[in-house]
Amino acid sequence: MRRRQLPGEPEPPSKGELKRQAHAVQELADRLVEAPEATIAGLDLPERLHDAVMLARRIRGGGALVRQKQFVAKLMRGTDVEPIRAALLEQDAERLLDARLFRQVEGWRDRILEEGLPAVEALAAECPSLDTAEFRALAENARQELRAGRSRGSARELFRAIDRALRQA
Repeated sequence: MRRRQLPGEPEPPSKGELKRQAHAVQELADRLVEAPEATIAGLDLPERLHDAVMLARRIRGGGALVRQKQFVAKLMRGTDVEPIRAALLEQDAERLLDARLFRQVEGWRDRILEEGLPAVEALAAECPSLDTAEFRALAENARQELRAGRSRGSARELFRAIDRALRQA
């Protein structure tokens, strides 16, 4: 039931809008419970909300976890959720950047394994601080292992070296 609107007052939110807001807070609470501990520690949460989140992280499933997440959402309705939303968005952005860098490193490794020295030179052009002699040796070892059908230890080492080089660049 909606209350009467007095002249000059803004219109109260509809029942549907209230439900959308409640679902958004619930989704945010679920993400907060599943967030890494470092993210939760970086937030300035009220003590009661922090304790509820930590308790939810210890519960392993079933109806108890659902109820605890609902309780976390209830507590969040009384606090400013924008810092929490911003921290979770920042965490998502970092995860996307890490995934993109991982795909880029995989691409360089595969290209070096296929093409050999020309790909190492192309990577050296992109990363000027790269030790090309070390990369040539790593690439050649990895290519020899690939041709011989042996374990891919050199390819993993090449992957780690490319990852370090791209993170420095």
